[in-house]
Amino acid sequence: MCYLGAVKLLVLYRPNSEHETEIQSYVHDFQRRYEVGRRVEMVSVNTRDGAATASLYDIVSYPAILVLGDDGTMAGFWQGTPLPLMDEVAGYANAAAGH
Repeated sequence: MCYLGAVKLLVLYRPNSEHETEIQSYVHDFQRRYEVGRRVEMVSVNTRDGAATASLYDIVSYPAILVLGDDGTMAGFWQGTPLPLMDEVAGYANAAAGH
């Protein structure tokens, strides 16, 4: 199962937090399992762009995973822990891509 098209996954997180290692491992495993390469973008909420993205999508708890369609609309999101099942995230990504 792999999604195609302009769907993008954003992972908003705080570097040097208790969840950093867990989220890095999750992203690595997700990319390997679904062969998505650069489509998963890790974004630090400690940066101006990261804080703006979190504000734009009303994210208040980290880590957060967002599935975005090609027009930037949110197809699915998860905040905080536990992290969602990878199959669930991939399912939303496939749906957003029209598969």
